[in-house]
Amino acid sequence: MERALKLHRNDNILVALQDLRKGERVSVDSQDYVLLSDVPAKHKFAAEDLAAGARVVMYGVVVGKTRETLRRGEIIGTRNVNHSTEAFHESSAEYHWTAPNVEPWRKKTFAGYKRADGQVGTRNYWLIVPLVFCENRNIEVLKQAFEEELGFSSPTIYRRQVAALAHLYSAGKTEEIKNHDFQESGGAAGRHKLFENVDGIKFLSHQGGCGGTREDAGTLCGLIAGYIHHPNVAGATVLSLGCQNAQVPLLRNQIQLRDPHFAKPLFIFEQQQSGSEFKMLSEAVRATFLGLVEANKCRREPAALSHLRLGLKCGGSDGFSGISANPAIGHTADLLAALGGGTILSEFPELCGVEQELINRCTKTESADRFIHFMRSYAERAKAVGSGFDMNPSPGNIRDGLITDAMKSAGAAKKGGTSPVTDVLDYPEYATAQGLSLQCTPGNDVECVTAQVGAGANVVLFTTGLGTPTGNPIAPVMKISTNTSLAQRMSDIIDLDTGSIIAGEQTVEQMGAQILDRVIQVASGEVRTKAEALGQDDFIPWKRGVSL
Repeated sequence: MERALKLHRNDNILVALQDLRKGERVSVDSQDYVLLSDVPAKHKFAAEDLAAGARVVMYGVVVGKTRETLRRGEIIGTRNVNHSTEAFHESSAEYHWTAPNVEPWRKKTFAGYKRADGQVGTRNYWLIVPLVFCENRNIEVLKQAFEEELGFSSPTIYRRQVAALAHLYSAGKTEEIKNHDFQESGGAAGRHKLFENVDGIKFLSHQGGCGGTREDAGTLCGLIAGYIHHPNVAGATVLSLGCQNAQVPLLRNQIQLRDPHFAKPLFIFEQQQSGSEFKMLSEAVRATFLGLVEANKCRREPAALSHLRLGLKCGGSDGFSGISANPAIGHTADLLAALGGGTILSEFPELCGVEQELINRCTKTESADRFIHFMRSYAERAKAVGSGFDMNPSPGNIRDGLITDAMKSAGAAKKGGTSPVTDVLDYPEYATAQGLSLQCTPGNDVECVTAQVGAGANVVLFTTGLGTPTGNPIAPVMKISTNTSLAQRMSDIIDLDTGSIIAGEQTVEQMGAQILDRVIQVASGEVRTKAEALGQDDFIPWKRGVSL
């Protein structure tokens, strides 16, 4: 295993692949470096002497500027390097892409749910969602009724733990509670499912729909419309109060924008028109049950891989993210693009510094112009409230080697592979183009995944170096670790480990191919992701404010 790595021939900093000590001699590309500082794994050190104010280059792009003189072999940190990027502008050259070899997958299919509009789902859910936060309690009432009676939920391990402690307390064995040994598995199985072909009923809740701006209401209706239109959803029940900003006609209009011939079962109930809460919920129960009867008639059928649309996301990133997991799913994205499928790269605050590369990859001038507009306006809004993209890296990012937003962004952009950018989407627009689409969202994990799925991603690839349990209600989220230590430490949330790339045991291309094979299994329902098994149904709509 190599001990340090130079990522691009133009780089003037190197990455430590393992803990390095002051005074050690490290060889990289036939060059020897004597370390002037301890350099923990994932952190960087100078490959040459750098004067104060010099550009710091990594992945071949500017990721910072020195605050003071740096000597060859000295560690890079927030003390001596600031965030800095180069300006971006319109594309001035045509982009040429060499697609990867996809013959091993050319005839492969996945088992999916074919919808009337031509989309294909990887799951078959019924959706129950409020148009306004006032209906959240009623959503919970329906959740309890349906999940308990239809076998869509089983007693959780923690519920069984509470029951065991209650039993000890009732038996007067209070002291035994302190030392009771909890087991990680076992216990009663869930009730038999009544609707075998329905993967579940998903109940969303949120804090929007009223009290904000009209833009907030329109955006929320667009997002909910995206979830209703999503191929993983067989039909939906919507609860409305009646007087809120997010009106039913606004939702219907957003659905029509996504599918003018919308034909899924859609049941909408307004409490202020129902006469009583009991009457509304009773009608919602009956309609939803009959909708489930129809949804249960759906069966998985072979579908071309071109019907897959992957959300590409990273969260809890570390200094290995841009070297292992991100480029690996980037290769997966390239394979899928070559097969006619779609991918979505979001997190615009984490594309800071790599804008020019993405602009140059746009297939249409209007897409490039739109991306430029979104990036500049987003940055200006952040600055207007005393923030900025430079404030994006979290304390955990910085501790693990991502010390500037540009450095983080250069690695994050690797998730998009190298294929041409075929479309640029505003939030919460729906993706329809084949190939790579850029989508304006924050870097915030749940806001971003919520948006990607609202744009049609039917599987999400989520890379992480520090660990996160993030999931989604209707789309499987595959958690992919950047390093083996994380995969071993948090095995209950990690689906795949790309640490073998760091160890030199696999190439990025080999791992990307392996990920695509796992995507096919997940899409076919043969494999459930860890987030699905944990019931990690995260849903947070972005209100278009400044969220990094």
